Amino acid sequence: MPGLYRDEGVVLRAIKLGEADRIVTIFTQGHGKIRAVAKGIRKTTSKFGARLEPTTRVALQCYKGRELDIVTQAETLESNRALREEYALLTRTIPMLEAVDQVAQEREPNPALYRMLTGALRALVTTRNPLVTPAFFWKLLSLEGFHPMLDVCARCGEAPDDIAVVGVAADCDLVAFDLDEGGTICRACARGGGRPVTPDGLALLRRVLGGGLNGALAETPGPAAHEVEHLGIRALEHHVERRMRSTALL
Repeated sequence: MPGLYRDEGVVLRAIKLGEADRIVTIFTQGHGKIRAVAKGIRKTTSKFGARLEPTTRVALQCYKGRELDIVTQAETLESNRALREEYALLTRTIPMLEAVDQVAQEREPNPALYRMLTGALRALVTTRNPLVTPAFFWKLLSLEGFHPMLDVCARCGEAPDDIAVVGVAADCDLVAFDLDEGGTICRACARGGGRPVTPDGLALLRRVLGGGLNGALAETPGPAAHEVEHLGIRALEHHVERRMRSTALL
């Protein structure tokens, strides 16, 4: 039938519509972000049941409409119930879903982002490590083209060995992060602003973006994880040019 299509996706959010319906926002693998009406989903006799709850990965069939599509079938691929039922995990999941909702474009497929989101949800269920969420923020920014400079001063371009101070470790010379410059800045340049960053925080951020995330997730989070999270939130908000409401839960 013309207008029908099949895909799989992760439910990002759902809002009430009328007395029994909902509008669900789904980030799909092949059609990008879509908004669709799930008719009668709030009735006890609904054929969709709990299949279209946020965090759920579903295989769905939709009818393409002018503004909103209509969900005609939905089958659960991954329920991710723990992400909704455990508050500690829920507060870590919702910010990731909001971030994707803000970055993803309607009707524009982004397979890399889709794989990143589904992988992050699985990692959060498996490891229950709070570092998953800030790591997702930074990898999302990197995918969007905002890969921070972490080995040289983003303002003057000098490497730590060139700006080292006698008696001070080289990494300590990169003492702040400037969102406008897009990376770390040295002690001299930090006099003009920037958010402070510790050597441990910088080292963890390098691991997250440099292929060492799995090893970092196997460790117990320390103060550096909180620092990476706080900086990641600010960097993400700077990129999307708006405040992230759900990050208040973190």
